[in-house]
Amino acid sequence: MDQQFLHCAVAVSPAVNARVPVLDRIDLITVRLPFVKPFATSVHTWAVKEALLLRLESDGVVGWGECVADPDPFYASETTQTVRHIFKEFLLPLLTPGQTIGELLKRWSPVRGHGMAKAMVENALLDLIARQQNRPLHDLLGLPARRIQSGISLGIQDSIPALLDAVADAMSRPYHRVKLKIMQGKDIEWVRAIREAYPKLMLMADANGDYRLEHAAHLRDLDAFNLTMIEQPLSYSDIVQHAALQQELATPLCLDESIHDLDDARSALALKAARVINIKQGRVGGMIESLRIAALCQQAGIGVWSGGMDETGIGRAFNLQLQTSPGFTLPGDTSETSRYFKEDIVEPGVVLADDGFIALPAGTGIGVTVLEERVARFTLYRESLR
Repeated sequence: MDQQFLHCAVAVSPAVNARVPVLDRIDLITVRLPFVKPFATSVHTWAVKEALLLRLESDGVVGWGECVADPDPFYASETTQTVRHIFKEFLLPLLTPGQTIGELLKRWSPVRGHGMAKAMVENALLDLIARQQNRPLHDLLGLPARRIQSGISLGIQDSIPALLDAVADAMSRPYHRVKLKIMQGKDIEWVRAIREAYPKLMLMADANGDYRLEHAAHLRDLDAFNLTMIEQPLSYSDIVQHAALQQELATPLCLDESIHDLDDARSALALKAARVINIKQGRVGGMIESLRIAALCQQAGIGVWSGGMDETGIGRAFNLQLQTSPGFTLPGDTSETSRYFKEDIVEPGVVLADDGFIALPAGTGIGVTVLEERVARFTLYRESLR
């Protein structure tokens, strides 16, 4: 085990010194947006995006956060209902005006886990504070603006020809990186077909934990296709067996669901369980924890990218702001809005430039305007809190 990653110091974002404003109104809003087409993984298929939003208002300024949990527990143990409960009963009572974000995070530390709930609140507060200060969120985080690399995640397709059609469409945009979902029975030949058609494509495969360590010899066949990485082939809760598997493969492994916070990332690096880390800020506790993980990986020379959770335009805007950090070295799951929703709840949507890059939205906070009339139209349930 490499001990250095267990003890090295990680820089803290200046956003921890921002202070919580007086909140005049707090709303929890559940919205449901239909996907353009269903999205399938080895775990489940989703036809709609049901998202829990947090709206904070202070002196006429509004900040937004989006919870990345699903209404079901098929991806993660947190759900929109557990997040609602944890927020109302445990996180909100510790939220007081005047305290710094860093002090708030420390007060939340006795609440074990529940990173999705914490991220929703932290995000909304950071967006609100940045808008009050008339500055973009990346600036509040201490990061300069930059254009963002694009990447697309393709759900499991019905056939290899359908998969090749989806890749061809992605290459015509053009995305910098393509990720395809794989599962047992839809892996080697599916990857082979893409690689033969696109020899130079930056390509990765995401298994969503569908394999076991005993499949190491089978997964080794993927070494022939020069993949950028294989994402989370083993259990969503495992680090140790991934370390054993990485020794068997030439292809870099990427950990996703196994990484819930900075300590998990330290353990993964110390055990050499992966050569790439996928940071989903909405799962690991928010923007500040994500920046700490990215800084640790940057010190270790480990590749990092921003994972997507099929968010609405609110969550997608946070992911764009996060990727201004130099720690994010690989294209993330950041694709055009039109691929997911015919009608989103923010403007502007994500659009690729001719070279595949994405420009940061120019507004304050997360940069986009939340269209509250659309939020109302897609709302299933709204609860106002004091």
